[in-house]
Amino acid sequence: MYEMGDDRQIRIGVLSCTNIVRKVSRAINLAPNATVSAIAASITNSLDETKSFAAANNFPPTAKIHGSYESLLEDPDVDAVYFPIPASLHVEWAVRAAQKGKHILLDKPVALNVHQFDLIVEACEANGIQFMDGTQWIHNPRTAKIKQFLTDPVSFGQLITVQSCFSFAANENFLKNDIRVKPGLDGLGAVGDAGWYTIQASLLANSFRLPKTVTALPGHVLNDAGIVLSCGALLHWEEGVTATIYCSFLANVTMEITAIGTKGTLRLHDFVIPFQETEASFTTSTTLSLTEHTIVNEIPQEASMVIEFARLVGEIKNRGAKPDGFWLNFSRKTQVIVDAVKESIDNNLGPVLVSGR
Repeated sequence: MYEMGDDRQIRIGVLSCTNIVRKVSRAINLAPNATVSAIAASITNSLDETKSFAAANNFPPTAKIHGSYESLLEDPDVDAVYFPIPASLHVEWAVRAAQKGKHILLDKPVALNVHQFDLIVEACEANGIQFMDGTQWIHNPRTAKIKQFLTDPVSFGQLITVQSCFSFAANENFLKNDIRVKPGLDGLGAVGDAGWYTIQASLLANSFRLPKTVTALPGHVLNDAGIVLSCGALLHWEEGVTATIYCSFLANVTMEITAIGTKGTLRLHDFVIPFQETEASFTTSTTLSLTEHTIVNEIPQEASMVIEFARLVGEIKNRGAKPDGFWLNFSRKTQVIVDAVKESIDNNLGPVLVSGR
């Protein structure tokens, strides 16, 4: 058992006072093997505002308030850093964190392109840093059950195609002012945000293998700055397996996966954020049956993410283990496909070869 102040708890510092920090700091508080040890004010928040934010979100009284990102990275009482900052800042601050020996929990998209992300990969590998992107659904216990079904040769057979969608109808303020629609901030729009989830769902269904080609589909919508607000794409694997993805800031909220195999089908309707925090379901069907599966978990999926991240960091810190490279590799493959979707859109919907990237 872990208790507050336990030396085995992984001490996580967080950057800025955004809404997602409220959610993730709660998850850290729920994780028995982690604690919030520090927060750094951003250029838009004063120290007093940061202190008030920490108190309002139940940070431990021992959590330090830093006046800058640099100060937090210098803090010897921080083992890892959570980065809820614009993607345009990821390379600079993630590399600096890795060079300071801080493990990295980085919001998606992990960079503006894979070339930028490779600088983060290089820094993590050079400094023995555990990396994980902040995609939460992949840590839900339901996801492990989904993987189990998709790899069952009797119930599911061989994958033929997978369709995934994440959309939500953003309001006018979001479409004008959110960092996800600003070229100098996140810059990848719906592809780097909602599309990140659909791409990872496609990779999961295909045993985390990159497709051969990626082709954007007709009907994409861009804003005046050229940022993708809505698009679809076709992913094609050499053996004929396909995946279609759809991501949008302009359509009704939808979070669906349908995977069709030679012997079975899987469906779920809330894969990004479960309709219930501690319960998640999915449906499987075969020639003979239709089954509803319900997975009950004691904590929300974001806390499961923190627990796994802290476990991996703890293995490195306390036992001298090597970082788990799966998470760097998974994020890199996702970024490669994000780049390919955008490249296809920029090149009149031509197919983009991604094998070997």
